Amino acid sequence: MSDSQAQAAAPSPEELEAAMAAHANDELTRLQSELAELKAKSADLADQFLRAKAEAENARRRAEDEISKARKFGIESFAESLLPVCDSLDAALAIDNATAEQLREGSDATRRQLVSALERNKVLVIAPAPGEKFNPHQHQAISVVPAEQEANTVVSTLQKGYLIAERVLRPALVTVAAPK
Repeated sequence: MSDSQAQAAAPSPEELEAAMAAHANDELTRLQSELAELKAKSADLADQFLRAKAEAENARRRAEDEISKARKFGIESFAESLLPVCDSLDAALAIDNATAEQLREGSDATRRQLVSALERNKVLVIAPAPGEKFNPHQHQAISVVPAEQEANTVVSTLQKGYLIAERVLRPALVTVAAPK
């Protein structure tokens, strides 16, 4: 290969500069396109973030409203179930010359209504029977008395207790058998 052939095959400095400029221009166009794409993606993500943030805020506000309403009206169902009890008591008091038997029947019926209303609202009676094992989570010992039964068992119930949804509302007041 001669010098003239080698020179003809090698690009001139102008051609090299033009090729580099074209390559730089192509690279600049590609980078500008990529930048525009990333800006669009960033704007879309920012929009999604703002929407998600607004939705979370709305969900929080709705939850607060529901909690507020639950606190305000949570007892509504319970109160409605007690209204018939009040009606029965009013009807009993409206009778001027009630006999003892009528008063007893009315009281029993009213008590049944009241117990039923309490049970519908998950308020259950704690009334330990004599001989039942003392349970400090549901019973409150008022006194320890000597008895012919096993120690730490209920001798008598002085006042019933109540549970509400398996939680002690009021413990039963009991006397307990003393150790022998």
